[in-house]
Amino acid sequence: MSTGSRNIWEAWARSVPPLVCASTREPCHDPAATATRLARAGLAGQYVVYESEGGVWHFAAGSDVSVTADATGITARAAGRTWSSRTQRRPLTAFADALAALPPVSGLPDESGEERRFYGWAAFELAHLLHADPATAGDRPLLHALIPSVEVTLTGDSTVIRAVDEAWARKVADLLAEPAAEQTPHDEPARDRTEDVIAVGTAAYGRAVSRTVRDIRAGLLEKAVVSRQVPLPAEPRPDFPATYLAGRRANTPARSYVLDLGGYRAAGFSPETVLEVEDDGRVSTQPLAGTRALGADPAENERRRAELLSDPKEIHEHAVSVRLAWEEMAAVCRPGSVVVEEYMAVRPRGSVQHLASRVTGRLRPDAGPWDAFASLFPAITATGVSKRAALQALARHEEGPRGLYGGAVFRGSTSGALDAALVLRTLIGAGDEAWLRAGAGVTAQSSPERETEETCEKLRSVAPYLRFSLT
Repeated sequence: MSTGSRNIWEAWARSVPPLVCASTREPCHDPAATATRLARAGLAGQYVVYESEGGVWHFAAGSDVSVTADATGITARAAGRTWSSRTQRRPLTAFADALAALPPVSGLPDESGEERRFYGWAAFELAHLLHADPATAGDRPLLHALIPSVEVTLTGDSTVIRAVDEAWARKVADLLAEPAAEQTPHDEPARDRTEDVIAVGTAAYGRAVSRTVRDIRAGLLEKAVVSRQVPLPAEPRPDFPATYLAGRRANTPARSYVLDLGGYRAAGFSPETVLEVEDDGRVSTQPLAGTRALGADPAENERRRAELLSDPKEIHEHAVSVRLAWEEMAAVCRPGSVVVEEYMAVRPRGSVQHLASRVTGRLRPDAGPWDAFASLFPAITATGVSKRAALQALARHEEGPRGLYGGAVFRGSTSGALDAALVLRTLIGAGDEAWLRAGAGVTAQSSPERETEETCEKLRSVAPYLRFSLT
């Protein structure tokens, strides 16, 4: 980091108020519903609900303190002021430098020590700057983080409130003390309406799969995860918190989130993490590749599971994803520390079941969480193999930028922890538009019909649970 940049971020960081007020309350009986109720309360201009491992929900809100980076510039805000710098087409480095400038907070009654926490997202197009053609990254924001004014952690044992001052803490405590209101009525899509929604664009998608198969057979790449966008009608408008709660009841995600943050709204049920970095430098990634439907009939589910475990196309798709995940981990981890802890298990994820593996390692002394993020982002299971060639193929065969889809929603801290969920199985909105999106891994053995059906299977993890505002 240059001296000029260091001075900019240190000046910004001094203006960021710490969460100095902390209190602990009794646990709530339904953390998902409580977190969703906080999201609906409109406490601030931006909010995030993030479900992390072990059934822990985090709610964070604020609007005064944020960092946003695009391909050429980065802007940080705090205390009504703005600090800006050029990124030299290295936005992730500038973004990490800004967050690293946040000073520790001493003397908090907090078991987590002196860390400062942040929540944010990374757009898929960041991948073009990291691995492929920088000109394809576009001019939209690629990274955004919120440093919250209030944070609530909901576990089975307690409810912990942290806030910048007593006023924020009381506001949240009062909300938590109120009895849960009756659920607002919402329009729910009928089954035939759901199927009509997810069928949009299937013919064009089949043609994109065919073109990608030709690229693979020509030796340009091994695999590409080709996706299709499903736009939703302008009216009625989707209710993101209500969709999140309904969908979370029916899904079995690795992570989940609902947010209104940095220009995006999203409600999602992520099947896997891009990476998980712990304070001590342990890092892991969770590639999922290989899919079959998961329904209400146990016998049929078991038949599909056996089919999944014996299908050469699915096994090959998964194996090449694990191989590349290992290579990307090895690039930032201590020699000899990278291992495949779990290989080709089957995991239920809402309306589908996937082949799943976990690769772990220990970061090198000279590597931090954002170095690991740069190596692993975007997830292999959202791009393909090789990552550079797959990104080039997606730029040829998909319409328009992906934006949040295939990117990440994350929660991290200045102590070195970073937990990033892959943005799949997600309702996304920006401006007046809202959409779903799903993809399938295309290999030389792929057929357009099967890959199209796979996208429909994945969309059924979200589409039946869409809820729409009646106002």
